[in-house]
Amino acid sequence: MSPIDREEAARRAAEELLKPAYDKESLLDLVYRRVMQFLGDLVDTAAGGGPAGGVIASVIIVLVILTLIMLISWQLRRASRKNALAVGGLFGERVMTAAEHRAAAAALAAERRWSEAIRERLRAIARDLEERALVDGMPGRTADELTREAALSLPGFATRLAAAARSFDDVTYGGVAGTQEAYEEMADLDEQLRQARPAPVGAGATAATDWTPVGAAPGERPGAGGTA
Repeated sequence: MSPIDREEAARRAAEELLKPAYDKESLLDLVYRRVMQFLGDLVDTAAGGGPAGGVIASVIIVLVILTLIMLISWQLRRASRKNALAVGGLFGERVMTAAEHRAAAAALAAERRWSEAIRERLRAIARDLEERALVDGMPGRTADELTREAALSLPGFATRLAAAARSFDDVTYGGVAGTQEAYEEMADLDEQLRQARPAPVGAGATAATDWTPVGAAPGERPGAGGTA
């Protein structure tokens, strides 16, 4: 096989692609064909280049295959992350603080865009719990997963957290229109969660119904409006 220079190779490739047979060839088919042609040329070169040429060609082929595997794996991981967000993920791709989510929720509520405001307010709750290390930061987390984990640290809020997750899912995936009442309930839950502290380990049945505001004396029961 006689070597050809770059200009001659480009000319031949252009002539090949101008043939009518390639008018309807998909990009994937074209890439596959060109890669296979490249590998075939390497094998031909190795056959005419002795042992050294064979080793070099083999190394290049392995590198090409590894690169393709890495690209495919990267694409699959990317698609998996997008599917997690689309199927039930709580957050979008942009990382925002709890304060930023609250501000966004307030702005949406001011415009009476209740469904979007509800979503942003639950995201504020989730981010706040993560920032306070009450739940782990987990990409692709669903609203249900968040509330179940949060209830372990704040058992007095278990029922309201579950209701908040249902509200989020309803307006996000269930086609239910958000309401001012639902948003205000979410906002009230957010404010109470910000003031709550985790239940002591082994607190018993009392922790399942009560919560303790930040700054309250040990053993002090919450006042009116403080129960979950």
